[in-house]
Amino acid sequence: MTPIAPKIARNVAVIGQERTVLDAAQLMVERYIGSVVVDGGGHVNGIFTERDLMRAVAQGRDPARTLLKEVMRTQLVRVAPSDSIEHCLELMRKHRCRHLLVYEGDEFVGIVSLRDLAALMLEEKEALVEQLTRYITS
Repeated sequence: MTPIAPKIARNVAVIGQERTVLDAAQLMVERYIGSVVVDGGGHVNGIFTERDLMRAVAQGRDPARTLLKEVMRTQLVRVAPSDSIEHCLELMRKHRCRHLLVYEGDEFVGIVSLRDLAALMLEEKEALVEQLTRYITS
């Protein structure tokens, strides 16, 4: 079971909970990312994703006037760097999310996305194919 540690995004986009949905959307577009961590008073209060943006717009909310604290997800799914890909995928399925917050103890250290996990699984499979090929050709 491969730990997720190599794929943790540690340079995470963080935005204050008093900022607007539009501010978050602009930051996500600028950084080409699918989520931002929402900060409130120096600690993680929530996460805001592309899905949350779509939900807010579908509800008729004005992105320029809606504050993140009104629409962010506050039930955060946490994992540790040592957690396996399989465990993370199961949590994503269970909680119907694509991003997990990574903590070492009580300290927030980064985020891992479904895309990150898919890349890690692909790297794992490619390494296995390479090992098997070397074994067969030796």
